[in-house]
Amino acid sequence: MLNDANQNNRTILIAPLNWGLGHATRCIPIIKALQDNNYIPIIASDGIALALLRKEFPCLKFLELPSYEIEYAKNGKNFKCKLLKNSPKMIEAILTEKKLVKTWIIEHGIDGIISDNRLGVYNKSIPSVFITHQLNVMTGNTTWLTSRLHQNIIKKYSECWVPDIETSPNLAGELSHIKNNSFKLNYLGPLSRMHKKDVPKKYDLMVILSGPEPQRGILEEKLKIELQRYEGNVIFIKGIVEKNQTKEQIGNIFYYNFMNSRQLEQTFNESEIVLCRSGYTTIMDLAKLGKKAFFIPTPGQYEQMYLARKLKEEGLVPYADQDSFIIENLSELKLYDGLHSSDHTVNWERLFSVFQP
Repeated sequence: MLNDANQNNRTILIAPLNWGLGHATRCIPIIKALQDNNYIPIIASDGIALALLRKEFPCLKFLELPSYEIEYAKNGKNFKCKLLKNSPKMIEAILTEKKLVKTWIIEHGIDGIISDNRLGVYNKSIPSVFITHQLNVMTGNTTWLTSRLHQNIIKKYSECWVPDIETSPNLAGELSHIKNNSFKLNYLGPLSRMHKKDVPKKYDLMVILSGPEPQRGILEEKLKIELQRYEGNVIFIKGIVEKNQTKEQIGNIFYYNFMNSRQLEQTFNESEIVLCRSGYTTIMDLAKLGKKAFFIPTPGQYEQMYLARKLKEEGLVPYADQDSFIIENLSELKLYDGLHSSDHTVNWERLFSVFQP
C-alpha cells in the first residue's frame, strides 16, 4: 500500500544523457518505480535516447533538451581531442539546460529532479538527484582532473545514486568507488530492465550495438564481414532507433534496426552468447541475465577499456580491440565464467523520500 505522503502525486523530472542508449535504458526501471510509487514522471532528453523512451512510455509527458552533440572520432586515439573540440557546444547546451529546467519547474509543477549525467539538469530550489557509475572519470593521464571536476558537479546535488554494489565484488570497480567523498551516496545495486527467463535457445549468437557515430557504424560494417564465417544462427541488433522497426534476414543472420525492452529481454534469453560493447548498462543487463559475452570496447573510450580489462582479469568476460577482432576470437568464451549478479532489491520508497517535503 502506498503511504499517505505519496498520495500527493509529486512530479519528478527524469533526464538521461543521450550518449548511446545506456543512460536511457537504465532509467527505465527508475521510471517504472516512480509510477509504481505514485509519482508522476516527466522525461527529458534528446536524440535517440528521447526516441527510445517515447516508445517505451507513450503515455508520459516528454520534453526536449539541447543536444551535447557528442561524437566519437574515427580514430580512437583522437577521442579526447574530439571531445575537447566539441566542449564549447557542450557547455552551451548545459547552460541552456539550466535555463529550461528553471522554466519547467514553474510551467510543469516539478517537485524533484533525477539527472542521469546531464550536468545542467539541476536546480537548488528543489531536491535534485544525480545518477552515475563514474565517480571517477577515466581519461588516461588526465583521470585525476576529470574525476575532480565531475565530483565537484555531483556535490551540488541533494544525493548521488550509484547503480552498483557498494562492497566487493562489484561491477564497476574504481569507476564507482572513491575513498573520500563529500556528498551523499546511495548505492542502488545494478540497474537493469531485464529479467532472466527459462526459454529454449533460438540463437547461437546475439550481436547488439550502441553508442554514438561513427564508431557504431564502423563496427557494424566490420562485423557484417566477420560474420560471413560464422556458421550458427545470429540475431544482429544495430542499435539505430527509428520511427519504425525493420527486420531483414540474410543467410543465417537476422538483422533488426532496434528492439523495445520486451523484445530485447526475450532475445537475450533466447541467445547462447552475446557480442557487444563493454558499456556499463550492457554489463548490468548481462549480469542480471547471467550471460556469457565477448566485448569489443569503443576505441578511445577509457571507461569501456577499463571495464573490459577488469572483467577479463576477473575471468568473467574476454575482449578484443576493434581493429584486431576476428570472429574466431569467440572460441575464447569457453575459458571464461560469464557475468552473474546476486539478487538485489532496491528500496524505492526510501530512495524517493528525498522528494518528500
